[in-house]
Amino acid sequence: MPRTLKLTVSYAGTRYVGWQRQAEGTSIQGLLEEALARFEGAPVTVHGAGRTDAGVHAIGQIATAVVSCAHAVSSLQRGLNAMLPPDVRVTAVEEAPVDFHARFSARSKTYCYAIRNAPLAGPFEWPFVWHVPEALDLPAMQQAAAALIGTYDFAAFGSAGSGTHTTTRTITRSEIFITDDVGRALSGWPGGPDRVRPTIVGTSGLLLYEVTGTGFLRHMVRAIVGTLVETGRGQRASGTIEALLHGGVRADAGATAPPQGLFLVRVDYH
Repeated sequence: MPRTLKLTVSYAGTRYVGWQRQAEGTSIQGLLEEALARFEGAPVTVHGAGRTDAGVHAIGQIATAVVSCAHAVSSLQRGLNAMLPPDVRVTAVEEAPVDFHARFSARSKTYCYAIRNAPLAGPFEWPFVWHVPEALDLPAMQQAAAALIGTYDFAAFGSAGSGTHTTTRTITRSEIFITDDVGRALSGWPGGPDRVRPTIVGTSGLLLYEVTGTGFLRHMVRAIVGTLVETGRGQRASGTIEALLHGGVRADAGATAPPQGLFLVRVDYH
């Protein structure tokens, strides 16, 4: 009998073209489909909760697949990880209701963006942070981030090609803070441990931006981060966020932040 599997997947996106299968290049979706097909003995389609772009990472990406194979979920997890490259890990495989869908059943998603705000970024962290060397005005960025909470038209933060009928989204959490270690912060999600909130980010500052919402437009989080950094640099007033949420267009907001600092952290279904 067909069964629906719910997979929780963690990956470093540096080497991949993104979640979605592409005509060229290796995708996370393609890797999972190839691995599951070896269990199924036939092609398998895998659906993801979020279509992360090239270079973007995931800690708690959710995927679903309908299969007929009778393998236990524990055997599937072990076998999938044996076949997948080491920078892609299936952290859980669960039986799901037949009508469960990773994308359409989701109620909210949480993303994190990491910014190394220091004169130098370490040689081992460059795939996972955006290096911004100049000092940033954190309170101004926090004020701008808080203004995003609510239900608004986020057209100013969405790139072309989102493929959605509406650009209205609801954000329930939008916060930027400093932590001493991105790994510890993510492992303690939500919120992360050891927050400090000085007025100006110091020379060892690691900024994390957390955002939770019912849905996101293409490049929306990266456009928000780009706008927050411009605010921190003093290139725009924090109060301009309100104007962007009321009739703003993409050209009015900040540049799209680079992909490597972005993590899909969690997908909630309740």
